[in-house]
Amino acid sequence: MKNISQQFNSRFEPFKALLIYRHDEAGEISRFQSNEPQTQIYVESYDIGTNGKPVNAHPLSVKEMGALAELLQTSQDLKGGYLKSRGLLPLNVLYVNQQGNGYAVWHSPPREVTLFFTADLNIPSGKFKIPAMVWKADAEHLSVYALKGKQRPAGNTALQHAPYLNIYNSGQVCMGTVNIAISKTECLEDFMSLWEQYFFNSQFSHSISGNHSSRTNTTDLWRTLAGTGRDFPQEELIKTGYTLKQIIV
Repeated sequence: MKNISQQFNSRFEPFKALLIYRHDEAGEISRFQSNEPQTQIYVESYDIGTNGKPVNAHPLSVKEMGALAELLQTSQDLKGGYLKSRGLLPLNVLYVNQQGNGYAVWHSPPREVTLFFTADLNIPSGKFKIPAMVWKADAEHLSVYALKGKQRPAGNTALQHAPYLNIYNSGQVCMGTVNIAISKTECLEDFMSLWEQYFFNSQFSHSISGNHSSRTNTTDLWRTLAGTGRDFPQEELIKTGYTLKQIIV
């Protein structure tokens, strides 16, 4: 494992430190009134000198308080904006988890898309009709599954293996050298759109599952479909053993 501590220290340098003091005043009980215990807070600000030691101690100024409030507000915005819809929840969304490393699950209907293949596969890139799909993604990873038919899936709907190359048996997509740049500020609509663009704009290059993502050899299947305009043959889909509910929980 590579030690990156030196790289970290060269990029980020401390410039300010805050020391918070607390004074607790005991409550007073008299014949006529009862006062609750009170806590007073005092914040002292330090600049950081060239040797890395705190200097110039002073009470936290109004300007410093404003900068700190702005920073904390930005952090709150980041926390609240990730995977949040711009308005009403899109109809194709099946589940959203905004906690921690949040993720979304959505579906797409059968449609025609452009698929790209590496030259060595001898499959012409171009327009292909694909089955309905279920997508599950966080900011770094994507898994995809296929669906039979056109209906919106329910919790007990059986998921099929996505009949593509570059996909593990679990459904996770091998993105190869694709540079994934999805920030923790992405709204839900942009998040889904970006992942679909990453998936369809990348080149399919090899089979991870031994060409067993479909009943016919997966590479041969796409070679056969190329240029025909045919609907994707539903009989080629293979059950994963998962239901929609199982990949959400």
